[in-house]
Amino acid sequence: MAPAAAGRRAPITDWRPEDPEFWRTTGAPIARRNLYVSIFAEHVGFSVWSLWSVMVLFLGPAYGIDPAGKFLLTAVPAALGAVLRLPYTLAVARFGGRNWTIVSALMLLVPAVPMALLIEPGVSYATLMVLACLTGVGGGNFASSMANINLFFPERLKGRALGLNAGGGNLGVPAVQLVGLAVLATAGAAYPRLVPAVYLPLIVLAALAAARWLDNIPGARNEPGALREAARNSHTWVMSLLYIGTFGSFIGFGFAFGQVLQLQFHDRFPTPVDAAWLTFLGPLIGSLIRPLGGQLADRLGGARVTFWNFVAMAVGATLVLYAARDRSFPLYLAGFLALFVFSGIGNGSTYKMIPAIFRARAVTEAELTGDREAAERRARRLAGALIGIAGAVGASGGVLVNIAFRQSFLAAGTADAAYLAFIAFYALCFAVTWAVYLRPGPRKLSGV
Repeated sequence: MAPAAAGRRAPITDWRPEDPEFWRTTGAPIARRNLYVSIFAEHVGFSVWSLWSVMVLFLGPAYGIDPAGKFLLTAVPAALGAVLRLPYTLAVARFGGRNWTIVSALMLLVPAVPMALLIEPGVSYATLMVLACLTGVGGGNFASSMANINLFFPERLKGRALGLNAGGGNLGVPAVQLVGLAVLATAGAAYPRLVPAVYLPLIVLAALAAARWLDNIPGARNEPGALREAARNSHTWVMSLLYIGTFGSFIGFGFAFGQVLQLQFHDRFPTPVDAAWLTFLGPLIGSLIRPLGGQLADRLGGARVTFWNFVAMAVGATLVLYAARDRSFPLYLAGFLALFVFSGIGNGSTYKMIPAIFRARAVTEAELTGDREAAERRARRLAGALIGIAGAVGASGGVLVNIAFRQSFLAAGTADAAYLAFIAFYALCFAVTWAVYLRPGPRKLSGV
């Protein structure tokens, strides 16, 4: 470590997490400190990204916005969040993890401050669309946070660290919905500006915590050509498709669930506060169960868990469709909670598949070239690039879910067409998983 200036912690000049002695004496405490702060900063970012899943519940008749317009307001944050994931991933190596976390946390003020000032009856729909889109900056924070924490831990501990980081971030969805519920239950639906206002001090605190306790890792760099090479690999697009089905479902349903409850069962949920009591449940369960997907993938294989997970999601969507047609709320809630549970498990299992795919290919490459070290280095390089691409593409599922609901309600006044589309997509996902990763044959990848 370099000598510290007065009152400041010394910057890291040497980082060797794979060295057992270095890790035990120096690396582990630093890595844990960075992980805890990263979880908090990412959690706040995810909450800001999810703000409009709550804000639409406040937009009553005085705002003059129909259900189709509200679904657009929850779609545009997902769209910008998906677009930003890739550049945010690259920003960590370019600017430093500590530096970028400070900047990305402060950027959350860009949507939060005007939302706290402007949202009231009479505000134009165009203004609301711009504000909703800007909250997408919170979606990029997940990618940069994961890329940063990945640098701190040795290979044997990355899975657990990344799982904790991802789960803590995902919990931002139910957290912001609980904040919305608290505002609805106390101040009432006339004060939507209080929800983003709650997050203003938390955003500042996240930036200050990053400045005080995070570190930049020396020598971190973006692998030249890795993204381009990964983009030419067919597994990148297969895994991106599967990640749309898992993470895309989680974030899409998290944004849409409150609206769908009110539209499908308006007699049971006549006011926003009635719906808000249940809105947070699904995202909470999906976030908490995410590590289980990774653990099951470790024991049973990522492809096998992912295959049966998509079968279960198709069954869950079928149950939701049947319950909606039969007007059975208990079945409907059970089906939707199942979709959240299995989207959470699938998030963990698909993430586990990515490094396993390239490890399997590295074994084959090493047998051909005789250079195992180079093959493993290339595998890690491509796996990192694939995670960035799949994360960006997968987040677009949040857009697709909300657009599917919007078009279904516009065309038929029900969500039946959207549920049928989800069933078909999950069937496609489990068919692709079997065909590419489970089907017996000479091209099957071992250990995926």
